[in-house]
Amino acid sequence: MKNSQQVVSFRRRREGLTDYRKRLRLLLSKKPRLVIRRSINDISLQVSEYHENGDKILASAKASELKKYGWAVTGNIPAAYLAGLLIAQKAKAAKIGECVADIGFNKSVKGARVYAALKGAIDGGINTPHSGENFPPNDRLSGKHIADYAAKLKKESEEKYKKMFSRYIKSNIAPENMAELFKKAKESILKGSK
Repeated sequence: MKNSQQVVSFRRRREGLTDYRKRLRLLLSKKPRLVIRRSINDISLQVSEYHENGDKILASAKASELKKYGWAVTGNIPAAYLAGLLIAQKAKAAKIGECVADIGFNKSVKGARVYAALKGAIDGGINTPHSGENFPPNDRLSGKHIADYAAKLKKESEEKYKKMFSRYIKSNIAPENMAELFKKAKESILKGSK
């Protein structure tokens, strides 16, 4: 009779929170990881370093922190890019210049918010291996597509405009001015002013 033993996998693997094969490949680089995680209304970035007793977070930033820099609406591509710039500034302060990107269980979709955040981190000065073909175009990074759509919708139907951009209006932001707001927030982050 065979001895049947059941091997229980790690809790985070069972819960679908960690892909240990992918994590091992990233850790073999011996570089800090730029961990990018997104939710519906936010995106968070952390520079994490492996230690036997647990990962150590060296720097972190969230899109919700951008309010200090004049950017009130999170959860879109420009906010992800600005959060990437912010993590780069914090990483520079912690004397981190090189990382590998860890997108976790996010699907690799060309032009996604994850890649907008990575582009922001790279533009901010973090050296990360990447393929430029996955980054969103510059007009999407700057919010020009939002401004163009808002202007078009406002001409067609005021009611649809108010419904579609209610979060912007609630935050006293004119979505037609997204490109200008993006430019000001980017300059504010690069200057380091709060």
